[in-house]
Amino acid sequence: MTGLIRKIVVRRDPKNGMAYYLGMEVGRNKVSAIVFDEEHLVRYHKERYLVYVEDESGINTLWKCISECSTVCEYDLNF
Repeated sequence: MTGLIRKIVVRRDPKNGMAYYLGMEVGRNKVSAIVFDEEHLVRYHKERYLVYVEDESGINTLWKCISECSTVCEYDLNF
């Protein structure tokens, strides 16, 4: 499932970790999606998150892979 993760913090302690969140500015780009890579989990039995950014023309590009790190996820709860 895509589009459910709103924010991810890399490290066990959310107050001292590096956070990536939807809409975060990265140079001229903005974080557009944070996705849990289920295929990587099935294939390698390791958790991995993919962080995508969108440029000014609307093109999405993979920016970061976060794997084998302690992470805290915050999910988008739209009721």
